[in-house]
Amino acid sequence: MSNAPACAVCGKPQTEKFRPFCSKRCADIDLNRWLKGGYVIPGKPPEDEDAEEP
Repeated sequence: MSNAPACAVCGKPQTEKFRPFCSKRCADIDLNRWLKGGYVIPGKPPEDEDAEEP
């Protein structure tokens, strides 16, 4: 059993070159998820700029 931490995408052992991933493929998958909006950081919804103020 390897002591290397698991890849953030597939769970295989990480490699030093692509840490925290095991390969360029997994790094590219993660980047694509960010670019496509697959990961979302929760926050307050934006205020409606067209709404009238009370």
